[in-house]
Parts: sequence; structure tokens; C-alpha cells
Amino acid sequence: MLDTKDFSFFETQNSFDFKGFLIRLLSYWKWFLLSLIITFLVAYNVNIRKPKVYGLESLIVIKDENNSFFTSNTSLVFNWGGVSEKVQTIITTLKSRSHNELVVDKLQYYIQYLKKGKYYFEDVYGTAPFKVTIDKNKGQLTGAPIKIKFLSPTEFQLSVDFMENRSRSLIHYVDNSRSRFSIGEVEFSKKFKVGENINLPFLHLRLYILPEADQYVGKEYFLRFDDFNATVGRYKSIDVNADTKAQSVVSLQLQGANKYRLVEYLNETINVLRKNQLESKNKFATNTINFIDSTLVVMEAQIKDAENELKDFRKGKNVFELESGGEKLTERLTEFDSQKDLIQRKMEYLNHLKSYLEKSTDFSRLPAPSVAGIDDPNILVNVSKLIQLSAEREELGYAVKSDDIFTEFDVEMEALKKVLLENISSAKGALQLDLQLINRNIANAEGEISQLPELKQEHIKITRKYNLKDNIYNTFLQKRSEAEIIRAANSSDVEFIDTAKDVGGGLKGPKTSVNYILAAFLGFIIPFVIVLLITLLDNNVNSVEDIQKMTKIPVIGIIGKKNTENNLSVFEKPKSPLAESFRAIRSSLQFLYKKQKGERTKILMLTSSVSGEGKTFCSINLATVFALSEKKTVIVGLDLRKPKIFGDFNIDNVTGVVNYLIGQKTLDEVTQSTHIPHLDLITSGPIPPNPAELLMGDSMRDMIEELKEKYDYVILDTPPVGLVSDALELAHYCDATLYVTRQGYTKKGMLGVVNEKHKRGELQNISILFNGFQNKAKYGYGYGYGYGYGYGYGYGAYGEAYMERDTSTSGWKKWLNKWLKKLKF
Repeated sequence: MLDTKDFSFFETQNSFDFKGFLIRLLSYWKWFLLSLIITFLVAYNVNIRKPKVYGLESLIVIKDENNSFFTSNTSLVFNWGGVSEKVQTIITTLKSRSHNELVVDKLQYYIQYLKKGKYYFEDVYGTAPFKVTIDKNKGQLTGAPIKIKFLSPTEFQLSVDFMENRSRSLIHYVDNSRSRFSIGEVEFSKKFKVGENINLPFLHLRLYILPEADQYVGKEYFLRFDDFNATVGRYKSIDVNADTKAQSVVSLQLQGANKYRLVEYLNETINVLRKNQLESKNKFATNTINFIDSTLVVMEAQIKDAENELKDFRKGKNVFELESGGEKLTERLTEFDSQKDLIQRKMEYLNHLKSYLEKSTDFSRLPAPSVAGIDDPNILVNVSKLIQLSAEREELGYAVKSDDIFTEFDVEMEALKKVLLENISSAKGALQLDLQLINRNIANAEGEISQLPELKQEHIKITRKYNLKDNIYNTFLQKRSEAEIIRAANSSDVEFIDTAKDVGGGLKGPKTSVNYILAAFLGFIIPFVIVLLITLLDNNVNSVEDIQKMTKIPVIGIIGKKNTENNLSVFEKPKSPLAESFRAIRSSLQFLYKKQKGERTKILMLTSSVSGEGKTFCSINLATVFALSEKKTVIVGLDLRKPKIFGDFNIDNVTGVVNYLIGQKTLDEVTQSTHIPHLDLITSGPIPPNPAELLMGDSMRDMIEELKEKYDYVILDTPPVGLVSDALELAHYCDATLYVTRQGYTKKGMLGVVNEKHKRGELQNISILFNGFQNKAKYGYGYGYGYGYGYGYGYGAYGEAYMERDTSTSGWKKWLNKWLKKLKF
């Protein structure tokens, strides 16, 4: 039954070797260098290929004051609103589509003036020597560059390349509609005079030279007509913010590649705003003037008729006699008539206002109540507020498409309507009483007139009619004059603090320093992440520490990387560090054997997890160091499934262990001598169909007993224990077992398998041999780390006297080593 302790190796995998990881990072310095070179090249190309971006700013202040001409008599009061509401409305307006459409259309920023640069088309608006005027009703070629080359001060060549697509789109800027046209020529080119009207199927414009233009002959420029809505969309990104300390101060910031465009747009967008805002502010006065003008036209005709009637009546009559005795009565009646007309006009205005409130929703066109002589402060203020809210709502409608924003306006306007209707009802009641009083006064005066002669009565009647019309006309003229004064004296609530101006600087991008910092960061972080992923995903055994974390089985030695073409490294280079590593393992084994009682043949089994970990290499060289110490040694190839130990000795594999186990050959017949003194070899022989059964039979035991009688050391080269169970059948014959692992090849999980078998007692006296060790940082170890296993690593000057080092390097490595030595690096 398995014990939970058998799986304790999983717990150790959670630790992370930071020191080893940092050392591994150093081994990938080429990756970091290459990554940094690539990212810096990309940053450099971005910096030189990307057009420069500038940022300019203008400041405005939003006032909240009435004109000094606004008095209780004029009553033409119109307020935009409080400062806070006004600021937010203006910010929303400046960023609205409708407002920016007006500005773009006025400046014609959908026409691009370009010049071919090294990497991109440069915007030369403001510095180009020419401008064009277009016919908005006719189509203009859109999206394609139109080349303008000046041949002389008065002549230029216009060229368009239709090679890619002969079917092109035309835009009509009068309504931004689109149409298409096709052209047969691959490339269009034609000469034109400066100032000449150009009427082509795809172009309708006139080019003129600017007065300040100089030295433009021979140079090439390009025109491009962009989509109107797309151009507006770019300028809608204008940054508009209210100052946190002074809410009435608003800053406008705009970024782009052409500072001349930025300056012009920032200043023009404010000018358009001021114009529209002033028109809205003057709407009350304008409505009043328009109303009075329409009334005066009617009144002029009526006065003229009354005047003609009076003249006709006076013909042939004594005027002095007609006027005598009735002057005072006429004056009284004229005054009463004027008062009655004023009351009636008030009544008409109130009736009209009531009907308008009940049937209409747009109150921005209401004339001032003072036109009808109404001086009720409640009506004056409420009408003014209603017009104000209606104008704000109309202005906001261009910028906001959501109906939710208008709810507050509608609620407040509905409340004002109800108050106004109450004011109207109350005012009409008072006017009815005044009208009754005036009518009684007029009746009394008319009674007195009835006592006069009939001719005088008719003269008074005609004179009374004329005087009434004349008084009304003069009153309207006075009101119109007041409204004109107010409208002329009005000023916009939006004023410049700082206009946009190019004073140098203002460069916002590309951020060359930021790009290089980002390049350095990415150049480091990309290989860092890759190395980190390699480290985290690396499930191979790379160091002795990895082995010690996974199992309690001791490490008997470390073997370096093979330094010969074949597996006979110890024999061919007996003084190499690799040979000393095997001698160190031999010493460790002899120390292990001394603990065992008796002087007898020592049997050593080598196995591994999987094929390719160097089991055969270690078997040959361990046997070689025993043989070189004049001990009779034999290598037995027991990997019956995949035999390969014979190749390095130039010995055939015709007969071997299999022939002995099935009784075909004797031990002497299958034993072959090698060219290494005191070292014999028994190959595995032909591949049998039942290798496990052969190793389990009595013949295997007999073979081991015979080998003990003839040799001092028996080296068993067995199959990988992680793949088949053959090696487990041989373990009980052995005095020691070496489990071969290979750096960067053996999986950590396989150590768990052998650890489990060791704890179960299936493998006794087992030690781990760490093969293929390279003292390189890519495995998480620095130079000179050393574990002290024999003389293979960590040696100094003393050890160098006894061992040969392979110092052969080639090419750049030799040059680098020489250079590093000079620098004592």
C-alpha cells in the first residue's frame, strides 16, 4: 500500500530558485541584445516616420451680465442663464457635431494641402503658395491625391493617377452626397492657367496664388478632398475643460500636425460660437423688431388713408372755424382713444400669448410684452425666462440626441407656462375694469360733442381717427428704436482671454524619449518573459539541487559532457576532467563496497529512466576505469531489447547473453576481449521474443555465479527502469545500482518513479549518477559552482597540473576569450 510520504516530492516543486533563474537569464544575453536592437530600431523608425504632433491652447471667459440699456421701461430682458449652466452649455456646444460642421465648412478643412516628404505626405496648409475655391454643387474627386506642379508663375500642371482604380468616388459638399464616375485614361495630366476655372468630370475648382507666395515654380504639391463627416469627426475631439478654480474660464486644446490649422481652428470655433451666442442673446430683441416692422407696414397705410380723408374733408372749408370750440374735446377724446387702444393691444397680446402657450412648444419667437405696453413685472420676467429656456433647449438639440437631457427643461417650462397663464388671467381681469372706465369717459366726451354742429362733429371724428393712428405709429417707432439700441449695444458673453497663437514649441509627439524608454522596457521584458516561461515550463532535471529536491537517493557523482566522438572517453583521454569524474565515482563505489563484508566480486548495475540518458556511455567508462586499475572487469549487455554497447569496441553482436541463456553457448564462447587491457565484453546477442522471461530464469543466476568466479568487477548494462521491468529482475544480483540521469533530458517526474521503487525496496543500494553536466548558466548555474564530487569540477591551479583541459575554441570564441583576459574580466 502506498504511503502519502511517497508523493512528498510534489511539495518541493513549488519552490522557485531565484538565484538559478537570474544566472539563467545571463546565459540568454544574446536574446536580450537582439530584442533590444529590434525594439530600438522599431522605436527609431516610429520616431522618424511618424509626423510631429503639436498642441495649442486658447482661453476664453464666459460672462453673465445684462446690457446697461436694459431698464424697467424697455423690458427687453433676455438672460442666457447662470454661469454654471452657461459654461456647461458652451462646452457641450464646442464639442457638438453641428457646431464643428459650421467651423469646418467655413474654413473648408476638408481640402488638404500636401507635400510629399521622405516618409509621408506633409500638411502644408498655411505655407502652400496657393489656395483653391471649389464649386460645392459639383462633385470633387475624393480620397485620391491630385498633383499640382507649377511650370511658371502663371501656369501649372494637374495630374491624377487612376492606375489602381478607374472607378472613383465624387463628393458634393453642398449636401455631402456621393456619386461615382469612370475614366478611361490610366493617368490624367493637363496644363491650366492660374485663376482659370477647372471643369473636369471629377474636379471643379479654381486655383489662385497667395500674395505672399514666393519661389514656388518647379515645386510639386498635392490636393486631397476628404470626407466631410470624417473631417468633422477629427475636430470633434477638441479638448474643452472648465478651470477648476474659476468655473467661468474655459480652456480649449487641440492637437495636430499643422500648427497653422490649429491656430485658425481654435480662433474660428470661438468666433462662430460668439456669433451664434450673440444671435441667441438678441433673439428677443430681433423678434420684437420683426413684429414691430410688420405692424408699422400696416400702420403706415392706415395713417395715409386717415390723412387723405382729413385733407379731403377740409377742402373748401374754413379750418379755423371747424377747429374752434372743439380743440379740448378733441384732445380729450384722442387721449381716451390712445388709452383704449393700449388696453386693447394688451388684451390682444395676452390672448395671443395664452393661445401660443396652449398650442405651441417653441417659445423662442415670442415678441417682448412691452410692445403691447404690458409692464406687469411677473409677465415680463416669466416670458423672458420662457424664451431663455426655449433657446437653450433648441441650442442643446444640435449637440445632444438623447431625450433624457430635455426632461428638466420641459418640466421647468411647463411650470412657467402655468404661472404665466395665471398671470394672464389676472392681468386680463384688471384690464377689463380699465376698459370699462375708459369707455365711460369716451361716452361722456362723445355726448358733449353731439351738442356741436354736425360739420364740426364730422371734423372731430376724422381728426380723432387720424390722431389715434399717428400716436400708435409713434409709439411703435419708439419701441423699435429701444429694441434696436438694445440689440446694437449687446455683446457676446464669450470673450477671449488668450487667442490661439503659434509662439514656438508646443510639440506633443511623437514622444521620442517615451518611445525609447518603451523600447528598452519591451526589449528587456519580452526575452525575460520567454526565459521565465521556459524556466517555469522546464520539467527537466538541470542540477543536483533538482535531484535533491525530488528524492532522498544520494548523488554518487557528476559526469561532464562527452568530449570524444565515441563512448571511450576515459580510455582515449585518461587525464581529462571527464576521466577524473569516473575515477571519483570509482572511489565512491569502493568506499561503498568496504561497508559490505568479504572480499568478493562486485556487481554493479546501471539503469536509467528512458533511453538516451547515457547509461551505456557510463557503463563503458566506469568499466574502463576499473580495468585501468588492473582489475578484471566485464561489461554485460543486458539491454536485450535495444542492444548497442558493442559498437564502440568494433565487436559484432552475433552471439551474446541471449545465446547463453537459451543454452546455445557457454560463457567463454560469448565473452569477447576488447582492446582495453583487463576489460571483456559480453554483448546481448540477437533480440529475443521474451527478454523478461530470460532474465528471470535460472540461467541468469548461473551466469552471474560464473562471472563472479572469473572477474573482480561485473558491470551490468540494463534497460531503462522507467520503460520496462527488466532491470528490476536483476537488482537482487547487484551490490550497487547506479541510476543514470542526464542534465536537461531526464524528466523530474521520472525521479518520482525511481524514488517510489526505492522506497518499496525494489531497488537496493541505489545511487544517482548525474550525467551530461555542463557548467553553463542556461541551466541555472554559474561558472565555478562545483559540488566537490571528485576532481571533475571546481579544480584550481593544482588540479590543472594533473589533468588535461580541452581548450580548443574556434573563431569568435577564441577572440572573445583573449579579449576578456586582457580586460581581466
